[in-house]
Amino acid sequence: MSVRLLRFFPFLAWFPLSALTVRADLMAGITGALVLVPKAMAYAQLSGLPLYFGLYTAFVPAIIGALWGSSRQLATGPVAIVSLMTAAAVTPLAVSNTPEYIGFALLLTFLVGLVQLLLGVVKLGTIVNFVSHPVILGFMNAAAIIIGLSQLDLLLGIPKGRSDFFLRDIWEMLSLLPQTHLPTLGMALFGLVLMLVMKRIPALSKASVLVAVVITTLASAVIGYDQRGTAVPTDIATPQARVLVTQYEENQRRMEQVAADIARISARQRQEEKEGHVWIAAGLRHQSELARLDMRSMERRHNELLRGVRQLRFVRPEDEERGQLYQLGAAPVDMTVDDRAWHIKSIEHGVMKLVGGGDVVGTVPAGLPSLRFPTVSLDAVMQLLASALIIALVAFMESISMAKAMASKARQHVDPNQELIGQGLANIGGSFFQAYPACGSFTGSAINLQAGAKTGLAMVFNGVFVAVTLLFFTPLLYHLPKAVLATIIVLAVTGLLTPHAFVHTWKANRGDGAVALVTFIVTLLAAPHLDRGIMVGAALSIGLYLYRTMAPRVAILGRYADGTLRDVSVHKTLATSTQVTVMRFDGSLYFANVAYFEDAVLKSVADHKDAKFLLVVADAINSMDSSGEEMLQTLVGQLRETGVELVFSGLKKQVLDVMRATGLYHRIGEENLFATECQALKSILKRLGTEVEDDELFAQVKAMVC
Repeated sequence: MSVRLLRFFPFLAWFPLSALTVRADLMAGITGALVLVPKAMAYAQLSGLPLYFGLYTAFVPAIIGALWGSSRQLATGPVAIVSLMTAAAVTPLAVSNTPEYIGFALLLTFLVGLVQLLLGVVKLGTIVNFVSHPVILGFMNAAAIIIGLSQLDLLLGIPKGRSDFFLRDIWEMLSLLPQTHLPTLGMALFGLVLMLVMKRIPALSKASVLVAVVITTLASAVIGYDQRGTAVPTDIATPQARVLVTQYEENQRRMEQVAADIARISARQRQEEKEGHVWIAAGLRHQSELARLDMRSMERRHNELLRGVRQLRFVRPEDEERGQLYQLGAAPVDMTVDDRAWHIKSIEHGVMKLVGGGDVVGTVPAGLPSLRFPTVSLDAVMQLLASALIIALVAFMESISMAKAMASKARQHVDPNQELIGQGLANIGGSFFQAYPACGSFTGSAINLQAGAKTGLAMVFNGVFVAVTLLFFTPLLYHLPKAVLATIIVLAVTGLLTPHAFVHTWKANRGDGAVALVTFIVTLLAAPHLDRGIMVGAALSIGLYLYRTMAPRVAILGRYADGTLRDVSVHKTLATSTQVTVMRFDGSLYFANVAYFEDAVLKSVADHKDAKFLLVVADAINSMDSSGEEMLQTLVGQLRETGVELVFSGLKKQVLDVMRATGLYHRIGEENLFATECQALKSILKRLGTEVEDDELFAQVKAMVC
């Protein structure tokens, strides 16, 4: 089979398939899907999208990622980190669970896939190396804490606001702990105990999540865990609460109107610019900026009002499904109220959706996701592009690290560029079928490997099983408690917390340890804007690299007892020479450190005034740029004027090629370029003649032991 054909259709490498392989992949696919279905819905809960979008993301991207990726066990689908980053990217632009929010999420998926595909096509899979391990370590640990904290409202049944400062939202939520909904907390603890107990039973350990979901869903249906209702703002009897809800609804309508105005003005502005009407376009741009300022002001007001609305708790007269709503603690003394504390779930078209019990998944639309092209607009693309780039890199790093780990166990080869192409196509294809950004899943991939998956066909079967669930089993998910899904998420992210890794990194290199710690702190403080943590960490790690390479180690060498040359600052009694100075430079020559190299050379010449030769042991100089070459051109001439000859040993081919191409090779002179320091010292000894008869540095050379 041709390499070109496999490049475009890598899944052809699976064939021919034996019956044994197909059977193993089928069992692995079904096993993985049984665990994936509840987890996919749990992760969608993190993304701010309707829960069934998790199933959509576990369907099409899983199949495409398996067909066009290079790993045979990697499971592509929704994961916790990327789900949280999706919410962080889209939440500032729209209210969660709304059509606008869904539209932005699908566009984000398309952009993430496009970035990954382009990087894979131009073979830039190594770009992820710019985000170092300490950065990922700090980011993953902070993200795990953020994910866990983000589920507290669902575990406790108390409201949590959404603002630009996540930790403040958590602090405000914790102030409402007395309002904890005990049935919700009880259901979360029940699910937790079930999963932990069943993990200890070998026969049920793999299916512990599924079994816990089935049991808690049945319990929810039997005890009437879910209670829902509707009302209109005029049903609220308490004046202060009614005013708050009315203001929130009015502000929401104004935001929708201004958003529509911005879209209309921006579209007209682009049209005028295309037609060359510069002044009209400038006026429209001014109108657009003013509308955006209004929108930002309304968004701040929206968050303030939303925080207040979510804290409202109401009671109703007993045995009345529709009637007056009284704020908790403000009902008439002589009125008998029901035993529910109702809160407002959402307000749509003037109707309040009320929840009076534990929160459940509710109605999941039956059927496969419909084909829907993401709505692309220049404004939306510009707002999402930076987040898409960060998500694309983080998602790929998570995917490739898992793929490589499994490839080493299965003795297979993983091509990072092909994996980028596979992940890119998976997200692009997923965006057309209502999926949010997906990537390689640690849990799903590990289950795939343990279940005996031989090829990517296992993930194809996995996707087919998810499709069957969407077609036939969605009614069974109605009573699934969201508190149990939150418990699944918390258990899943505990594995991402690795405090011991911080200690290990600090011991290995304090600079890297500091980068990891700063990334961790910035990510926590910047939440929900997680991309800031990655960008600060990446900038720090690149800056640290430049700092290290700007001042590489420079050592003056002397003769050790065994004949080798070693650093005289470490071994104080080494034999040196008054006629020749031997210096080792432990770094490549490039623009950032050429001045440091020049200063080191001139200092060594100044410290050894009688030396006629300066030997540079250049084994560690792996490359040289034009700045380094220009500096050496000047330095050779300066040293010759003072009577010092510059000699090099151990220069690499790539450095010599630069010297030959620029004429530096001939300026230094072939007689001053040697393969080893021993050859260089022999030549210098010969040129010095009888001047070094008693020089200890040359003792081994004279005896020809060097």
